Amino acid sequence: MRKFFRRFTPHHETVKSHRWLKPFGDWLHHPNLWHLHRRSVAGGVAIGLFCGLIPGPFQMISAALLAVLLRVNLPVAAATTLYTNPFTIVPLYVLAYELGAWVSGARNGAEIAQLSFPELHWYSWSGELWNWLTMLGKPILIGLPLLALSLAIAGYFTVRVAWRVAVVWKWRARRQRYARHS
Repeated sequence: MRKFFRRFTPHHETVKSHRWLKPFGDWLHHPNLWHLHRRSVAGGVAIGLFCGLIPGPFQMISAALLAVLLRVNLPVAAATTLYTNPFTIVPLYVLAYELGAWVSGARNGAEIAQLSFPELHWYSWSGELWNWLTMLGKPILIGLPLLALSLAIAGYFTVRVAWRVAVVWKWRARRQRYARHS
């Protein structure tokens, strides 16, 4: 697992010497931000999955800030936010809405909001978009954090278990290799 992640992460000296990141150099010195071990990578995946559902361009920024605060792998946290993209964001938000409607009880006789995107006109697009978002209201406000937390917990434990399984397989392979040569 470590070799897989090491291929995609920059060396921490490269990041510390980058001219835009030099003011944050002291924050970026902690070894857990760059080392690839089971706890750090699992925490980075969890933070990335949680922050991936934050609307707008704040996903990677919030993932990086949380990774620094919680001392988990920063590149993994930032890269994991990329699971949300133009193809996946709508199904994820529909799932969050449905989860929020189920939890909040909006399904119990209340009128369900139309999930179809409104027809936007150039002269009133912002008002129409705002009306559509407020119509989603409580279910989306409850569903998004619940879905983000669920994805983060599932991602954390999935990485921990997968890492452990990979290590055990390597141990067994090494033991078999030594047994054949003895």
